[in-house]
Amino acid sequence: MFALALRSVRLRPGRLLATLLSAFLGAAVIMTFNSLHDTAGAPGVDHVSAETLTTAASVVGGYGTLLVFFAVASTLTVNVRQRADEIALLRHTGATPAQIKRMIVGESVIVALAGSVLAVGPAMLGGHALLDVFKDGGQVADGVEHVFGPIALMSGVAVTLLASAGAAFLAVRRATRNAAGMRQGRDSARKFAAWGALAVGAAGVLSTFAMKATDAALMAAPAYGAILLSVGFALLSPALLRALLGRAEPLLTALTGASGYLTVRNMRQRAEQLSGVLMPLILFTGMATATLCMQAAENDAIKSSGLAESVEDKNLETLNFVVVGIIVVFACVMLVNTLYAATSYRVREFGQQRLAGATPGQVLGTVAVESLVLTVTGVFFGTVAGLAGIVPFTTVRTDSILPGQGLGIWLTVVALAATATFVTSLGTARRTLRVRAVDAVAIAA
Repeated sequence: MFALALRSVRLRPGRLLATLLSAFLGAAVIMTFNSLHDTAGAPGVDHVSAETLTTAASVVGGYGTLLVFFAVASTLTVNVRQRADEIALLRHTGATPAQIKRMIVGESVIVALAGSVLAVGPAMLGGHALLDVFKDGGQVADGVEHVFGPIALMSGVAVTLLASAGAAFLAVRRATRNAAGMRQGRDSARKFAAWGALAVGAAGVLSTFAMKATDAALMAAPAYGAILLSVGFALLSPALLRALLGRAEPLLTALTGASGYLTVRNMRQRAEQLSGVLMPLILFTGMATATLCMQAAENDAIKSSGLAESVEDKNLETLNFVVVGIIVVFACVMLVNTLYAATSYRVREFGQQRLAGATPGQVLGTVAVESLVLTVTGVFFGTVAGLAGIVPFTTVRTDSILPGQGLGIWLTVVALAATATFVTSLGTARRTLRVRAVDAVAIAA
């Protein structure tokens, strides 16, 4: 089956480009930050520099691993669902579920390995650039040289391969059950993980009230709490989307007429597929808003105290901005990647709609309404997760509820999320509509 997987990759590499990009970016992020572990452990590195590098690698390495798993999982889920007809055909021609799983998991491992290898060069450059940032801030000695060693290489390859194999296995397991006509029970593992993340996240943000304003680790509890809440909402995104659609249907129907009604019905049926888009939206909004707002509140508190910013404060600020930068770039790419894969696959659906009488403008209007619903849903639950961390931290640290720059930060994050969603979905749909309706149906069939 490994040989079959390799042949499948050779025959149809185009469909795996989104997965390759996710694996490449994920491995690059993990290798870049874990190279700081290699650098910190090199001979001659002083204690302060080593501690700064180890902290950055440990904190952002955790973020990076989480983002990589979600990026690869969402992309692979979309990819496997697009192959439902192929999987059903394989089942009808005698292939067993185990054989199909081995083939698709094998494909994913091959692509993940290729992405990891391609990421080595960019990760080396990224590690050098990141080390220069810490040097410029005076947090690392100028004489420290960047080292790209076994920790960076092995962690990047291992995490990317495990995430790809695990996500592919779970996605194809669901697809083979559907192809066999089996009733799909509740995804108890996913719900258990989601509710567990929500519970631990809520406990984390509530524990902030038991801390003092001067505690060095004050920001850690609400920050990780907000992240876990974002993860919990992301895992529950199909159910959350259906619930929101049920309440928004009358409003959308009143504003857009029949197209809004049909859009809502279509999105309800495709809630599982659309969850791959909601995951990066929720994670991006929640994590970016929480981290930036808490750092703004911390800066306000330091200024109001009249004290100079310490080395630890500079380390924390640099680390937070680096984290947000990674989140912004990675989550946006993950969102664009998933949206492109999901929208480009709908060439047959768009062709059928046009053959049934819909104009290209009407099809684009439907895609725009879908993008609006997805953006509102992702931003709403991401904002809830972010506020859950921001409010306790700001209350304890500054005796106010929100930082003064909070609204501006939130509007910037929302603008980035909305722009990425609308530009990618409408741009891809417009490109898809260039194919004649008859050709689109025939090719996709």
